Amino acid sequence: MAKKEIKASFKLMAPGGSATPAPPLGPVLGANGVNPGQFITQFNAKTAALKGKVVGCVVTVYTDKSFTFEIKSSPASVLIKEKAKVEKGSGVPNKNKVGKVKRADLEAIAKEKMADLNAGSMEAAVRIIEGQCRSMGVVVEG
Repeated sequence: MAKKEIKASFKLMAPGGSATPAPPLGPVLGANGVNPGQFITQFNAKTAALKGKVVGCVVTVYTDKSFTFEIKSSPASVLIKEKAKVEKGSGVPNKNKVGKVKRADLEAIAKEKMADLNAGSMEAAVRIIEGQCRSMGVVVEG
């Protein structure tokens, strides 16, 4: 079988297990030559365990209109907001603090995101997540 030639590759974010072909996903998929209905059914099947949680996805489209996709972990900001129980980050993070998280929470987030982070050790991964907390106006305790 001949090697498939890549036509396009793009990233998108969608709620796991409950994505729909309505905007914003449908137009992005259609513009890149992916059948939105087919993608959504496969995506929802793969992410059924992550019901409602926003997950990243890298979609690769081939010249024969077939596609593959890889599910990534949720963005760090989503996980931090979940742990800190806040609606959104601070608009002025150096002045207004919106929530607090414990060091153990950061370790749990870093463990979940370790495959997607550019960190050599768990301590480095925790420091990356800690920096994200700082830029969101979330205080780290402990």
